[in-house]
Order: sequence, then C-alpha cells, then structure tokens
Amino acid sequence: MGNILLFALLVGLVSALILVPFSKKRKSLMLLIAAVVLITIGTFACYYLFNLDRNLSSLCPYAILVTLVGTAFAVGKERIVKGSLFLLALVVGVYFMIAFLFNAEEKYQSAKMTEKTEISTFDEKETPASVPPQFARNKMKKAFGQVPKTSYYELGNLQIQKVNGEYVYIAPVEFSGFFKWWSGGSTPGYFTVSATDSTANPKFKKSEMVYTPSSFFNKNLERHIRMQYPEAIFYGDTQLEIDDEGKPYYIRTFGEFVSARNGFEGTGIVVVDPESGKTKAYALADVPEFIDGAVSPEAVSLQNSYYGNYIHGFWNSVFSKTDVKLPSDEGTEAQVSPIFDANGDMYYFTDFTSPKEGVDSMLGYALTNSRTGEATFYTGDLEESYMDSEGALQIIEKKFIEKKWYGEMPIIYNFYGEASWLSGVLDSNGFLQNYFIVSAANPEISAFGASPNEALRKYKTALQHGGGTVDGSSKSEEKQGSGIVLRVYKEKTGDYTIVSILLDNKKNYIISSETNPLAIYVKEGDQVDLRYMDTGETFLPVKELKIQGLE
Repeated sequence: MGNILLFALLVGLVSALILVPFSKKRKSLMLLIAAVVLITIGTFACYYLFNLDRNLSSLCPYAILVTLVGTAFAVGKERIVKGSLFLLALVVGVYFMIAFLFNAEEKYQSAKMTEKTEISTFDEKETPASVPPQFARNKMKKAFGQVPKTSYYELGNLQIQKVNGEYVYIAPVEFSGFFKWWSGGSTPGYFTVSATDSTANPKFKKSEMVYTPSSFFNKNLERHIRMQYPEAIFYGDTQLEIDDEGKPYYIRTFGEFVSARNGFEGTGIVVVDPESGKTKAYALADVPEFIDGAVSPEAVSLQNSYYGNYIHGFWNSVFSKTDVKLPSDEGTEAQVSPIFDANGDMYYFTDFTSPKEGVDSMLGYALTNSRTGEATFYTGDLEESYMDSEGALQIIEKKFIEKKWYGEMPIIYNFYGEASWLSGVLDSNGFLQNYFIVSAANPEISAFGASPNEALRKYKTALQHGGGTVDGSSKSEEKQGSGIVLRVYKEKTGDYTIVSILLDNKKNYIISSETNPLAIYVKEGDQVDLRYMDTGETFLPVKELKIQGLE
C-alpha cells in the first residue's frame, strides 16, 4: 500500500507544479496544495481500482492533458517551458498510439514458430479426447449442493490440469457478490472432475481461500498481486492450479511489451497461495513442476494472432493479406483449446484458416507448449485441402440437425495416417451425447460413438468404406494370422456390414464387407487366413480375409 501512496503523491506533486501558474504568487501556494491533494487522491483511486501498472509510461495520456492545461494557464517564459513539456508528452503519446503500425515485424518474430508437416500418428492405446468443458461445468453445477453455505457462492472459471497423473477439470468456488464476501470472508474450496471419463462425478475439495478473483479490496486476487508487483505487465486472467497434494494456487502470467506499451510477450508467472496471500515470481524456465498452464491462453491467442497476421508486416495484414492466416475462434479458452500429448505435457491447440470470406479451408494448425510458450506450426499435407474447425462443427450440426445437437472443442489428430477432427457432441442442455470424428481431407468420411475409442473404432471402418488407407498407429505393424472362427458378430452399417471375428487364438478381428465382400459369409467353425494391423487394440483391423473353401 505504501508504494501506491508514494506513487500517487509524486504524481500529484509533479502535476500540481505543472498545472498551477506561478505568475499568481499570492494564490499559487494554496492552489498548489489543493492540486496536490486532489490529484493524489484521484491517482490513488484510479490505480487502486483498476490495478494499473505503476510505470511512468502508463501516465502518458494523463501527462498530455496536464501539460496542455498547464501551458494554457501559464504566461511568458513559464508558458514556453510548459509548452515544451506538452510537445514532448504529445510526441511520446503519438508514438505510443501508432507503434502498432511499425512493430508488426517485432511481434511476428516474437511469435515465430517452428514449422513441421504433420503431427505423429495417434496411438490407439491412449484416450484421444477429453470431456468437453461445458459438459464438465454442467456436472459441477449439479453437484454444487456439496458446498457449505451454497447461497454464498458460485462456480468459478474452469480449466484442465494433470494432477497425480490424471487429467481433471478444476473450478474454484467463488463469492456471488460483495455482501456474500463481506459475510463469508473466504471461499471453502474447489471442484474437480475427470477430463477423460464422462461418467465420473464431480468431487468437492475443501481448501480455504481468502485471496480470490471474487474477493474485494485488498483481498481481491488481482489487486493483491499488483500490490506485490507494481511495475509488472500482466496479460490474461488468473488461473487455479492444484499440486499433487491437492493444495490450490492461483497463477498469473507476466511479461513485457514488444515496444512502446504495445504487444505482449510472456516471460514468467506469479504464484499465490490463496489462503495466506504469499506470492512468488518465477521465470518460465523455473516454473514448478505441478503447474501446467504457465502461459495464459490469452497470451497464446495473442501470439497466434501475431504469427498469422504479421508475416509481411502490418499493412499487408490490412490490404493485400498475402500469406495471412487467421487463427480460429473455436477454442474453449480464449480461442485456444488445451490438450495433452502422450507424455502428459499440455499444449494449446489452434487451427488457422483463410482470411477470404466463405472459405472453410484450413491453412495449418499450431500447438503451443503451455509451460514454455514454445510453438510448432503444422502445415499438414500440402497436396491435400484440409477442412478447418468451423467446417467440422458445421458437419456435426448438419448430421444432428433434427436433434439440435452441436459440437464443442474440435481437435485435429492423425488417426491411421488421416488428418481427422474429433469433437464432443452436446445436446441443447449442454450434456454430452457422443464423440464425432470426421476426415479433414475427406469430409464424407465420418463416424461417431459413445466414447472416443468407440468412435475411433468405427472411424477406422469408415476409412475403409470410403476408400481411405488405414496405415495404423506409429507402433503398429502388418501381420499374418490364421485360425478357426469361434464366434462371429455382424452389424449392418449403411450399405455394408461390419464383421467381428473371434479366432481360436483368442484374438478379435474386425473387417468391413466393402473391402472384403465375402466376409459376410464367414461363420463359426470356418478356417480363415487374414492380414491385419497389430495395433494393440481389442479388435484388430483386418486388411485382407480368406475363408478356406470359398476361394
């Protein structure tokens, strides 16, 4: 508090010296004192209420106004001096205002990404998608009765995190208003729910939090952080992170302007214990292991914008738009979607589309490491034309138009060598109904299922139906097999039949009648020879089937 008072007092004193004309000596002292008091109070109120950084550059608009008024009231040499200050403040202010016209190249360089062609093929042993956040939030709301003094609180912002090796959504309990904060003083804890199991129920974890985003005065989290770091440049909202013992911490990303109070590049985070208020700053390279989202999604979204728009400078982004690619706005957090790779590292996913109206062709997609901010841009197969995330959501909407279901959180994966969109499908009440997969290059190839793995199994068959190639995962290889059929299950899908076979080697196989028309004749007791992909799944995809006696 002392820092902001001293800052406000200095601003008040300097402003008063500029505003009050010294030509009126009898009144100047009283005017000076009054000006110091009023401006000090106003500056304190402004910086306290809005949590502004207390750098001198933040005073530029105010300096222009003060020097202009001071010049108008002054006479003689005093007017010349104050007029010079006004011109200086005006030049600096104009530079700040038009900096975005000249620093586009700096912004692009700060956001420049490593470029690759395609992400690695998905491993079928993993779960390819998480529960959509809106569905998780709805489940938490229905479980809100677990919170003591429920009427005092409401559900805070949702984010995904890895805790003890499991992927979970986390949402803090927040105050529902000023008087509830005044009466309650602290919030009781937070909710968690599985981000991979749609049947899991939310759990309320008790953990008292005094410094929260919904608290007021000095207990307000953003104000508390600002008081500890008065000159830091923050970008993005505060986020809750849980360590492996279940202890909650709030974090916020800080960094620096690209130039002239314009642009942003993240360099570290502030970590706050919401119970005690203890704070500590870390550079991105030194972030504690339990923190997944060190770089705020807002900062990542901003960097994506720099990378997509400013490849040839600012004016190109406005007029000719050569090589410009626009990041989509279909993400779940600040236009990006957090996902985890096979190693458990979190990334922010964004796809890029053409600036041309009415075009839903994807120009590539980016994955940004949420701890380091390092990003990779994937161009995709340049010989193919990929559909963007908006196009994928439109297909889902048309597929379930009568039920009025819609997609959420579309993510692109490399399924069996095919770039594919996977999205959760929600009903009008926000409840998860199924998972939908559609080929990015061949939108007519799609499948859906009650779980991601079921949808993936059906999608594999759909690829075979559509004449696509099923290359398998990065760990699968083609093998030969034979045996006697113990069980057969046949399922009609459109114009074709899906045949599931159990052989006497206790392995299960799946094949489509489109690629192997004679598969519909297989029956128990048949001796068969087959060529299949050893994907490690329960049902192994068959590429060729021969029934002895039918050749």
